This record gives sequence, structure tokens and C-alpha cells, in this order.
Amino acid sequence: MQWRLLWLAHLRQRQGSKINKVRIIGGSHRRRLIEFPDAEGLRPTPDRVRETLFNWLGQTLDGRRCLDLFAGSGALGFEAASRGATEVVMVERNRAVHRALQENIKNLGFTNIALRSDDGLEFAKQVGKPFDVIFLDPPFQSDFLPKLLPLLVDKLTEDGVIYVESGTHFEPDEAWEVLRQARAGAVFYQLLQHKQT
Repeated sequence: MQWRLLWLAHLRQRQGSKINKVRIIGGSHRRRLIEFPDAEGLRPTPDRVRETLFNWLGQTLDGRRCLDLFAGSGALGFEAASRGATEVVMVERNRAVHRALQENIKNLGFTNIALRSDDGLEFAKQVGKPFDVIFLDPPFQSDFLPKLLPLLVDKLTEDGVIYVESGTHFEPDEAWEVLRQARAGAVFYQLLQHKQT
């Protein structure tokens, strides 16, 4: 317990700000807290949005591989891991946020999460084995979504889906089918599937 308090104090000192918290809402780690520092552009997916998303995905993710390309707080990746995903790959380039993700993985005892320190766009170009679910929640002010979708076509399994979250309505090109979409306040979110040719 003492080392955990020291780590939190160290984070506060480095960031010069408070420690933020978000709760896992379902699965084996339901009600457990994820702690993360303040960072520019970092805003966890709200509980209501996560609840809707995992209703769309079917509550459990047993046997599925997931990619959380801009992990941030880790809310989506931890939720997927808690709900039985075989593997969740989280990608985060911010060093302080990456360290917080490492600590959360360790503290919560997740063995089905692989964490990568990398830029989401660069990682998307390199990753090999396909995923069943890809979470795309890049910084709202970025223009990453139109660049990422073409890169991810061959990174999906045949029935794979991409979850997209943005600060404005995003219209994917005709190669993608919008399976579900909704809005919660300033958050626009949708579930996409690549159209088979």
C-alpha cells in the first residue's frame, strides 16, 4: 500500500495536477478503478457511452482480440479485458500516461493486456495479426480518422468491427458500413464494418 501512495505522490508531483479516476463498468473487474494523470487531449470515454458500446458488442468479448489504438486512460481497453477478450493491445505514446497504464495493468492483475509505447498512426501501419475489435478514439482535434481507416482494412478479421469516437459527426467513406451510431453530449460514436467486395 505504501509503494502505491508513493507512486501516486510521484505522479502528482510530475504532472503538477490531480489524479483522475474512471471505473470499469462490467466483467471480471467491474467497479475497479483506473487512475490516470492529466494529459492534453485525454478524456476517457464516458460511462454511458461505454455501456452502449458494449451492449452493441454483446457484453462479453470472449475469444476476441482487441486493439485500443489511442489508449489514453485505458477505459476501453480495460473494459474489453475485463469482459473476457483473449488479448487487448493498448497503444499510448505519452510517457506519463503510458506509465499509469503499466501501473494499472499490474495493480489490477490483467494478464490479457499487451501495452505498447508508440504513436497510434505508426503502429497501425506496422501491426500484423488481425483484430476482431479496434477502438479508435484519437484526440478530438486531430485529423487521424480519415488517415487511419484505410490502414486498418487488412487489420480486421472477416467479421471485425471498428469503434470510432469523435468530437464532431464523422462520415466514413463508402467502403465502410455504419452498423450503429449515437451521440452523447459532445461525443459522437459509431460502430463500423468494412464492406466485403
